[in-house]
Amino acid sequence: TTTPAVACSRWFRPAVAFPGTLLAVNRAELKAEVTGRVTRVAVQEGDTVAAGALLGAQDEDDYVLGLQAAEAQVAQAKAQALQAQRDNERSVALLEKRSITRQAAQQAETVYHATKAAAQAAESNLGLAKLRLKKARLVAPFAGQVARRLVQPGEMLNPGQTAFEVVDNRKLEIRADLPTEAMAQVKVGQRATFRAIGLDRLVEGRVAQVSPSLSQDGRTLRVRVEVPNPDGMLKGGLFVEGVILGEGETKSAALPATLLKPQDRDAELFISEQGVAARRKVVLGPEQDGYRPVSGVAVGTQV
Repeated sequence: TTTPAVACSRWFRPAVAFPGTLLAVNRAELKAEVTGRVTRVAVQEGDTVAAGALLGAQDEDDYVLGLQAAEAQVAQAKAQALQAQRDNERSVALLEKRSITRQAAQQAETVYHATKAAAQAAESNLGLAKLRLKKARLVAPFAGQVARRLVQPGEMLNPGQTAFEVVDNRKLEIRADLPTEAMAQVKVGQRATFRAIGLDRLVEGRVAQVSPSLSQDGRTLRVRVEVPNPDGMLKGGLFVEGVILGEGETKSAALPATLLKPQDRDAELFISEQGVAARRKVVLGPEQDGYRPVSGVAVGTQV
């Protein structure tokens, strides 16, 4: 320690320490679905985007022209089918009056069915043109921020190639691997607290999921801690160290966590005995609410 302190008495819950990395619950890598040249990039890294916002496009003008041509073909085919329908209805009425031959009426009916099929084919082509344009446009699947932009205008993209990564940092999670002895202590809904580099305060989360089985080697238990982040202060990728707090409380001597190295469990402290500094080996527990339990010193000891 660097600043004199007095060990105080505090209540502590059973705690399971964990290291982990903050990750956005909603995160997506947007990959190209078609082969094509990047013709538009609409965002930069760090930009905030709404759900459905356009991020970039491939050969967009070509696909737009293809869509317009398909729409024109549908309009033409529908007009021809409508005219053929009218001609067919008129031929049926004339056949009843024996004003035309049956062969002429059958021919009108055949033309009608052919133009109707052509209109349906044009509709299918229009659907394909819309799908091609949709695949050529990369859009945000949800509201968030652009974490990575991996393309520039003019580059060729192939199917499966990542172009953007979008994250929503409003809700983060930590996936932590705990020792098997924590299996009986950890439950869904328990409070978790942790510190992250760059933050001078404890951050709180809740255990959202406990794996129903141990890892393949049988040594660890995977848990998922959800961390609300409405102000966006926390960022995905931050390494954190924290504790999951169990039920019940016990009293212990304690020291402020800011005076101790975060990673230390077994430590040596200098304590004051009758005005003389003496070295003392202690065991430190995980931080809770700004304090760490200390085994090996009595309450009131100056450290």
